Amino acid sequence: MRSIHLAHHVRHRHAVLWMAALLGLACGGEQKTATEKAPSAAAAAPSASASASAFSASPLAPDPGGKVVTVELYSDAVGNYFKPTEVHAKPGDVIRYTLKVGVHNVHFLADSNAGRSSYPRSPSDMLQLPGQTLDLAVKMPAGNYYFQCDSHAPLGMKGHLIVE
Repeated sequence: MRSIHLAHHVRHRHAVLWMAALLGLACGGEQKTATEKAPSAAAAAPSASASASAFSASPLAPDPGGKVVTVELYSDAVGNYFKPTEVHAKPGDVIRYTLKVGVHNVHFLADSNAGRSSYPRSPSDMLQLPGQTLDLAVKMPAGNYYFQCDSHAPLGMKGHLIVE
């Protein structure tokens, strides 16, 4: 009897561990072994100058004559996407990324923006609460810039900013 109970306990424990691992992967997290330590808050956080200079969690006002362009971030039955995926803006405008559903970030990758400068080099923080926003002051020169949600880029969550 004891061996049956023990076998059931082991199967249950393995099932729980597998579910936890799958949940971590599905949410974009990475699996850690028991001997690995989580990074310290200082090591895990991007440098203040890198993230503070690009994205703002506080609302930004556009320059005189500029406008606020809203880009919504979704995870729903349709998929993971930015709406709109193609954004047109001018220097002095503000791009306001607004979370609708899911957990997302915004990242302008260097390899997607070869030959470009003045775009945000560090990924934004993750937006986790519906209605949460990140603002980006458009300061880059005219051209095409590509961004993505790091967790959902393999699923096609990519966008295109055209600065006119």
